[in-house]
Amino acid sequence: MNFWKTFGASLLAFVVVSVVTAIIFVTFCIGVVLNLSIDTEDKSVADNSILYINLNENIVDAPLASAMGSLDPLSMSISTPLALIDVLSAIENAEKDSRIKGICIHCDGMGVVSTANIEEIRFAIEKFKKSGKFVVAFDETYTQSEYYLASVADKILLQPEGSLEWIGAGSSTLFFKGLIDKLDVEVEIFRPTECKFKSAVEPYFRTSMSNENRLQMEVLVSSIWENLTNDVAQSRGLDAENLRRYAKNLEINLPEDALSHGMIDAIAYEDELFNLFDSYGVKRNDMGLHNTISLGKYVNHIDISPKRVSVGNDMAIQDVDKPLIAIIYAEGQIVDGNMYDDGFVYGSRLADELRQARLDDDTKAVVVRVNSPGGSALASEVAWREMTLLQQCKPVVISMGDMAASGGYYISAPADYIFADKFTLTGSIGVFSVVFNIEDTLKNKLGITIDTASTSPSAGGVGIFKSLTPEQRKSHTTIVDKIYTTFTSHVAEGRNMPVEDVLKIAEGRVWSGSNAVEIGLVDEIGGLTHAVAKASQLAGLKNKYMLYEFNAPLSPFEEWLENMSSTTTVELGFTDNNIYYNEVKQLFMENPMFLTNSGVQAIVPGDLKIEL
Repeated sequence: MNFWKTFGASLLAFVVVSVVTAIIFVTFCIGVVLNLSIDTEDKSVADNSILYINLNENIVDAPLASAMGSLDPLSMSISTPLALIDVLSAIENAEKDSRIKGICIHCDGMGVVSTANIEEIRFAIEKFKKSGKFVVAFDETYTQSEYYLASVADKILLQPEGSLEWIGAGSSTLFFKGLIDKLDVEVEIFRPTECKFKSAVEPYFRTSMSNENRLQMEVLVSSIWENLTNDVAQSRGLDAENLRRYAKNLEINLPEDALSHGMIDAIAYEDELFNLFDSYGVKRNDMGLHNTISLGKYVNHIDISPKRVSVGNDMAIQDVDKPLIAIIYAEGQIVDGNMYDDGFVYGSRLADELRQARLDDDTKAVVVRVNSPGGSALASEVAWREMTLLQQCKPVVISMGDMAASGGYYISAPADYIFADKFTLTGSIGVFSVVFNIEDTLKNKLGITIDTASTSPSAGGVGIFKSLTPEQRKSHTTIVDKIYTTFTSHVAEGRNMPVEDVLKIAEGRVWSGSNAVEIGLVDEIGGLTHAVAKASQLAGLKNKYMLYEFNAPLSPFEEWLENMSSTTTVELGFTDNNIYYNEVKQLFMENPMFLTNSGVQAIVPGDLKIEL
């Protein structure tokens, strides 16, 4: 009897939970649908509108894998990052839109927008100005990146108690050698002797930069700073050397300093900004306010986006009346596999997308947007092969974003033409392998010992729980040397350069986009729109084409089904009562080198970022 009571109660609980879950899910879906319908119902843009470009909106290279974006379950509101191509298309559309009278750049705190994307948006605004419409900028505080964008404006206003950051460019690196020693971790590094600039491994065996790494970083930050100051100087009619002196001596501290040095046009409150709109002839509405529309809403209110298709769909687009140019995205760290996840480039999936573009008769050219620090050498090779086959059939143009380095350059090399932004980090032609041995860590710090029965010294876990044998070290050395030879040979073939010349600029060295043009790794400075135009030219399409993009986001229902069918991962960890737990977690659980990298890697340091 007790059994049946227990069974009945359990069954009832299961049914109740299932019904409640279903109700919540249905309610959730209805809320999302209503929210989406409400948000997109009004397709109108008011007359006498000002397009507000506010960089608190996240702008990314590729459309997200999820149509849900970032969901607030309480308000049922969805925040979806803007795709760069949509932003650029919107600004171009605003040039011809009679309802848009001008642009106001009001950064108001940065969202997630890379420096390279800011450069491309800035270029689009420069082109917008040629329409004769005004561009003004206003902010309470300008970071250096925000000011770089604002500097393109006709007028720059700064709040009286605000500030303008002007301090130069730099890059810092975290080194784990002290932590590794503290935890009794053994680390063995394998990289070709020639790859002396391949600094991704330095944090594991050094406490500071090597001479080679310091040299490349100083050249890199100097190149980026020079490009930034030259652009600002040209836009503002200032002397670039003076701008660099202002940063070196910290001469810009108060709004009055920025005004006296010509970096802004006025110190003003926001109501005075509105008066400036009046002076440009922008009429106010019945409420006495100016009509404004955010960049995100403008993107959603006009029909500018390319056709987006998921890789699982038929490549052929129905009712095509123009030739097609495909845009394929490689954004994130390159890893092995055939999955689809924001932030990662799965080598086999990218290869599938390239293959489908190659086999589709309506597709006449392909643009590949690369924004990747690299990653797995094997996954890069898989994608490289399909890139090579595609290039043999159709024009392929690369558009490099914030970073197209190491494996990111590996997959780019076969293209017919390569564009990069000035601030792009590229090159890093080199490979390495890192082997961690945590046997002493587990024993001495956590009280865990390991014993193995195996048929050979290499069975039962290579390196991770025991030191490498001489034979294993020789094997690792042979493999990284072979892959480096393959990598440099691919670059030589793709760029039509002698291998000897490639070896001189390889060595794992990172270059800025502008420097990469000088040494032949990149053909021209330009952004995504330039790449599309070049693809059209190479295919002989005379600007009569239709764009479509891979990586269309899943619908909310498709995403839910995929999540329901996904494998649950259970993380086994040590108790945080152990005094070394946090240190172990920091090194092994939160370190991307340890977590995601296996095998030989073609990747730049995970924390390589130029601070502006």
